[in-house]
Amino acid sequence: MTEATPSPNPPLTLPLTLPLTLDDVRAAAARIGSHLPVTPTEASPRLSEITGCSVVLKLENQHLTGSFKERGALNKLLSLGEAERRAGVIAMSAGNHAQAVACHATRLGIRSVIVMPSFTPFTKVERTESLGARVELHGETLSDAAAYAQELAAREGLVFVHPYDDPLIAAGQGTAALELLDAAPDLEMLVVPVGGGGLIGGMAVAAKALKPDIAVIGVECAMFPSMRQALAGQPITCGGATIADGIAVKAPGAVTLPLVRRHVDAVVEVGEPRLEEAVYRLATVQKLVAEGAGAAGLAAVLDDPERFRGKRVGIVVSGGNIDARILAQVLTRGLVYEGRMVRLRIGITDAPGALARVARLLGEAGANIVEVHHQRLFHDVPVRMAEIDVVLETRGRSHVQRLVAHMEDAGFPTELMTDIS
Repeated sequence: MTEATPSPNPPLTLPLTLPLTLDDVRAAAARIGSHLPVTPTEASPRLSEITGCSVVLKLENQHLTGSFKERGALNKLLSLGEAERRAGVIAMSAGNHAQAVACHATRLGIRSVIVMPSFTPFTKVERTESLGARVELHGETLSDAAAYAQELAAREGLVFVHPYDDPLIAAGQGTAALELLDAAPDLEMLVVPVGGGGLIGGMAVAAKALKPDIAVIGVECAMFPSMRQALAGQPITCGGATIADGIAVKAPGAVTLPLVRRHVDAVVEVGEPRLEEAVYRLATVQKLVAEGAGAAGLAAVLDDPERFRGKRVGIVVSGGNIDARILAQVLTRGLVYEGRMVRLRIGITDAPGALARVARLLGEAGANIVEVHHQRLFHDVPVRMAEIDVVLETRGRSHVQRLVAHMEDAGFPTELMTDIS
């Protein structure tokens, strides 16, 4: 895990007065309180056993549109003047921010336009349109879409609703910290996913004001470490395919960066394997669906357990909008990692009844056969022999070892393959 620790003494370029205070977050809470239900705060005994710390989850994936983005979007929309409401709003997003703006703009009777890149999956476009927004597809990159949204805002007189770089947005996101600390006031650490910085910026302002000794840890995916690089004064280099697309942000905000520098204790990176593991653990242990970005907080705790050991740790599950196909792949890969789904390569004589005997032996040993691939021609085996690849459901790694020994003892050479592809 790579980390950046913000300087305790802000550089000269940092504003002496930051654009957000606890009073702003409290004002946002009063503004949105009658519109949004309080999301659950749940202790997780089983995740606590796995991680070695006392885990408390803030379930932001339980919002109507599946993410924390509703807080900031709603605070911004409720702050608009009458003329701005009549003009309408515009946002650029390919995901959660789009749905949040569309949902609450429609509910408040405000016209909304959402600009999405042309590569946005149709399901996301359809969902955003179903929430009442007019969707404009434009550009091959997020930058292209953002530039077009700004152009369209100027042309049609629309109010631009930024996904994170706005004090009102950050204040709205910060209300999650008020709820979390109200439900779990004895937290010692707070772990928050980091994209552009709106969520962690707002939450850190509130958390540090209410409990100055709480440690606030931000989590980025390793392919998009823009906040960590900006804090360290390094050139920002980002890119790649990540399961945590919700925090795959190439540049932190001008509003949010100073907030993180002042109030966040450290920003860490986690790689794809940990992010996948966190999604898997939340689904199988907590029975909770989280997107890759939403699981980043747990991924950080799994990746560096010594940092959190013995502490009472609040983890923000920031969203649950994961594609069903991606979730299916993560769950299957998790079964493989745990040895509960394996591929064995078994050598047999190319004779009648051999395959049936293998199936009987595997059944006797308690394995469930999922797939069988019978190869005579494409493996390097003698002409009177064959090999079969068998995908099995098992009870775990020790069971797999017994399976292999059982097949070997019965005279069938057996090799455990590294994956099920």
